[in-house]
Amino acid sequence: MAIVDINHYNLRGSWTALEGLRDWYRDTVGLVVGDRPAFNNRGFWLYAGARPVLHLSEESPGEKHPAPGEGTFDHVAFTCEDFDAMRSRLDSLGIQFRLADVPLTRTRQIFLRDPAGNGVELNFEMK
Repeated sequence: MAIVDINHYNLRGSWTALEGLRDWYRDTVGLVVGDRPAFNNRGFWLYAGARPVLHLSEESPGEKHPAPGEGTFDHVAFTCEDFDAMRSRLDSLGIQFRLADVPLTRTRQIFLRDPAGNGVELNFEMK
């Protein structure tokens, strides 16, 4: 029994928060809103290619979550293509970000935060 890949991650919150997160991950990072099974709660699935990598689920009444930075979650990381296009997109949207290069792994990284304060890491192969 071995883990071979990550399937998805899930963010929960109010419907208003989820709509904002959906729009941000679509418009900023480039994930695509796609099909989602008819669960008991509302939500969205966002896809990278054919994979639903981000699930957004409406919280139940009275459900509480730690504020970003107060729990143990730090960030999610995506493998990406076309660093220059992504950097231009972020600049045009006025999104603040930080850059880092990891020469040992030939990776160029962009670090940013979604509207809920969750960390997002975008990884690009260095040319």
